[in-house]
Order: sequence, then C-alpha cells, then structure tokens
Amino acid sequence: MRNITLVGFMGTGKTTSGKILAKRLGYHFIDVDEEIEREQGVSISHIFSELGEAYFRMLERDFIKALSFREGLVISAGGGAVIDERNIQSMKLSGVLVCLTATPDTIMKRVGSSRNRPLLKVPDPLARIKNLMGAREQFYRKSDFTIDTTAMTPGDVADEIIRLTAGMI
Repeated sequence: MRNITLVGFMGTGKTTSGKILAKRLGYHFIDVDEEIEREQGVSISHIFSELGEAYFRMLERDFIKALSFREGLVISAGGGAVIDERNIQSMKLSGVLVCLTATPDTIMKRVGSSRNRPLLKVPDPLARIKNLMGAREQFYRKSDFTIDTTAMTPGDVADEIIRLTAGMI
C-alpha cells in the first residue's frame, strides 16, 4: 500500500480532505505539522519565532524522510515542505504526490483569522499569500496530480484523489 502525500499552500484542505481520504481508503492519517508540534511539545508558531524557520524545516525534512519508509498513509505535508527537493524525493519515493490548490482569496477566507499561521503574521496577509504561492508554484508543479479545491467540499476532494490515484496505490 503506497502512501498518498498531500501538498499545497495552507488552507487548501490538506488536513480536512486528508482525514476523509484516509478513512475511505482504510489508511492512517498523519499531519506532519501536528506531529512535529506533538514531538517538540510546542506550536509551530513557537518554533518559528524562537528557533527559526530553518530549524523547523530541518525537523520537517527528518520527519518526512522517516515517513517515506512506512506504507498505507495519507500524509498532510506542511505548506512549505515542497521547497526542499529532498522532501519531494522522499514523498514521491513512498507513493503518490497530490497538490491541492485554491485561489488566494479562498485561502484568505479559510485561514485569515487563524493565529497559528506564522507566515501570515504580516500587515498584508493576502499579498503574502500571493507572494508565497508564486514562489512555491515551481515546486508544487512537481506533484503527480493537482486539484483546485476552491469550489469543492473536502469529501469531493477525497473522491477526486481516489479517482486520480486508482491503480497507483
């Protein structure tokens, strides 16, 4: 049973759709950010502010590599996980890589009020979303499949992933 790893910008539905997908497939669901928080005993925001993004990215890389040796997982990778080519290699080695997208306005509506998004703690979060999405686009394109979740329910996203990956997992 190969893994399905969900990547994409924050607020595209990786965690919500991933949990539904895992349940439908009988796989285990793992959210990389949640597991890092659990292991470290502090929030991602705390890691970013106190230890820096580079330290967080190292933890993320190590965790994703460890997951690549397991099977039967739906993995929700953090929004910036794709900026490290080693993560992309680990995720593709262990299964199928699916990128979830949404429009910047949709993302802003979904996560704009969240206080747990360290990269959006700026005066103009919508501009930051657009900037980060543009910078990461080249990495997201390395996915096996891309799904625009803007007008989809999480259940519809899970169904589409199942349809697209049939015979691959």
